[in-house]
Amino acid sequence: MVAPSKSPQDPAEFKPYVPADQSPPEFTVKAVVLGAIFGIIFGAATVYLALKAGLTVSASIPIAVLSIAVFKKLGKSTILENNIVQTIGSAGESIAAGVVFTLPALLFLADGEHFFRYLQITTLAAVGGILGILFMVPLRRSLIVKEHGNLPYPEGTACADVLIVGEKGGNLAKRVFAGVYTAIVYKLFMSILGLWKDVPTLATGPRSQYPNATMNAEITPEYLGVGYIIGPRIAAEMFSGGVFAWLVLIPLISLFVPESQRIADLHALSFSDAWIASHSEAEQIYRAYIRYIGAGAVCCAGVMTLLKSLPTIISSFRDSMRDLRAGSGGATQKRTERDLPLTFVLAGAVGLVAIIALLPNLPGTFPGSLFIGVLVVVFGFFFVTVSSRIVGIIGSSSNPISGMTIATLMATCLIFVSMKWTSDMHQSMALMVGAIVCIASANAGATSQDLKTGYLVGATPIKQQMGLIIGVLVSTLVIGGTILLLDKSVPGELHGIGSSRMPAPQGTLMATIIKGLLAQKLPWGPVLVGVFAAFVAQLAGAHALSWAVGAYLPVSTTSPIWVGGLMKGFADKMRKAPEEGEVGPGMLYATGLVAGGSLAGIAIALMIGFGGGLAKTLNIGRNYFDNIGIGGDLIGFGMFAVLCILLLRQARAKD
Repeated sequence: MVAPSKSPQDPAEFKPYVPADQSPPEFTVKAVVLGAIFGIIFGAATVYLALKAGLTVSASIPIAVLSIAVFKKLGKSTILENNIVQTIGSAGESIAAGVVFTLPALLFLADGEHFFRYLQITTLAAVGGILGILFMVPLRRSLIVKEHGNLPYPEGTACADVLIVGEKGGNLAKRVFAGVYTAIVYKLFMSILGLWKDVPTLATGPRSQYPNATMNAEITPEYLGVGYIIGPRIAAEMFSGGVFAWLVLIPLISLFVPESQRIADLHALSFSDAWIASHSEAEQIYRAYIRYIGAGAVCCAGVMTLLKSLPTIISSFRDSMRDLRAGSGGATQKRTERDLPLTFVLAGAVGLVAIIALLPNLPGTFPGSLFIGVLVVVFGFFFVTVSSRIVGIIGSSSNPISGMTIATLMATCLIFVSMKWTSDMHQSMALMVGAIVCIASANAGATSQDLKTGYLVGATPIKQQMGLIIGVLVSTLVIGGTILLLDKSVPGELHGIGSSRMPAPQGTLMATIIKGLLAQKLPWGPVLVGVFAAFVAQLAGAHALSWAVGAYLPVSTTSPIWVGGLMKGFADKMRKAPEEGEVGPGMLYATGLVAGGSLAGIAIALMIGFGGGLAKTLNIGRNYFDNIGIGGDLIGFGMFAVLCILLLRQARAKD
């Protein structure tokens, strides 16, 4: 066996960790069962976290780490078995994210509550999840193989490093797990004990000459690690979008939009007076305007990305059709090149459209429901492609799924309005399109990372694709029930979802957009501003998609990623050697930071969710750093600087 090469531009030069002529155990019963268990656990945890805070944590790397640990306790396992575990298990997290970001909106739509039931939720989740996998089958060759030297797929690459060092052991494993332990200790001290602020902020006041300018950073180890993995160029493009939003647009809007207008616009988006009173003016402007600008930018960048991707997509389909006509059936292909047959993909897509069109328990009636199925396929393929390329650039953790869902809902509602489909029933039909596309895009992003991991370690693609389908079917059985249980878990509330305990921010926004568009009351101005801002970024030589994602996300997310990219640039200069490879010391340590930060984030979310009283007791620094003003922010930045120094020290070590 040989280690992966250094991301050659020519895929023919690449050699996976497990050569194609070797076939160690891979799709075994123990791997499938353990992967399904992890899918259930991480899917349920994601449901809670997304309903509570509108956030998710990527599960692939934590599951890979846990798989290695569990199998070491149970006995021997191969690297390909561990890869199957993380492939199946990661489906639960991505499906849960897509479901929770959209389907709770049914509770806020006219007659939508009728469809907020277990069978409907499970059906839509399964359809969206499988659609995302099927569409990724013909795209794998173009995005994962042919773009190997151009699309880093940071979490997929990091996950492969974890699996490889888990197989090898020795110093490589020590370096990864040094990052894991550092990240866990750092995050527990910060987020549980509260020994320093987790989001230090420097901001001007609303009455300043330069009002509501904000620069903050969620100083987590996983963001630092992701920035190091994706490198300085892409990290800087992302951060530039955040700078444009938070240091240009928000102060500009503050200067020229009256307070009364801002509050009226927030009320139109269903934000309450209590919410407005408890959030800064900068946050209010972000919610009222910037997210629409960001959604328009992501949509425009997605169109440009798809146009640029068309040659490789067409080439991929042509290669698949040639193999089909040759009647190879995969028999003469290398093990590492076998995908699900294209006939299976096409039949599966047709079958999923039939489910949408014919099942009586879903919104819409035939033949209108058939048209809904066609929209799902068209928008689904488009945003699966966009999502897969986005995660190839910036990783799954920063994939703006909600932005792509907003774009889908806008396009769907515009079509509905042109057809005069504006009744209450059509609200749920529009959401169904957005929900399935959102779930498909979320799972396609995770699938892309998994296939990248498999490409690096030498997995069999068809077995990974079968494992992903199993992961979707198993996790959806639990996700629907978890959502319904949580909806009934708030005493005194008919629906816990939408309450202060579980605000479901994305779902509320989706419902507002649908009602506003079908009533033709949605302001298109901010959306079009975003469209042309992304076009300007592309003309200026930036990758519009990276820039648009940065404009859509909070600057607290993009700033630590940018710092991670800077650390990669500094490390390359200090090494005075060729650019660091995929298993270099800095990359391995950054991988550990991502894995450890993700594991700690999930543990903290579960602790806060099920042991809120204990979490408050342990948080000995609660409110202290807010009370001491800018000194508390500087302490937080100082601790993040310590983490950066540790990363640079590891990066300078000998391979």
